[in-house]
Amino acid sequence: MRVTYDKSTDAAYIYLTDNIGAGGVAKTYCCDPLEVKGQINLDFDDEGRLVGIEVLGGSRRLPLALLDEQ
Repeated sequence: MRVTYDKSTDAAYIYLTDNIGAGGVAKTYCCDPLEVKGQINLDFDDEGRLVGIEVLGGSRRLPLALLDEQ
């Protein structure tokens, strides 16, 4: 697992696989922002495996220690 964080947009991406190449995401599921109190997108490959998680407003949704490492 690898995490990238862009402080200027407060967006984090959690890679659940070593490499997501071009076309590696076949479907994105947008979680209900009202339920999760923010915007979280789940990325799946063409075999239905979860390969990444995008968290907008990352500083409010993720442990700061995780983001500080970036």
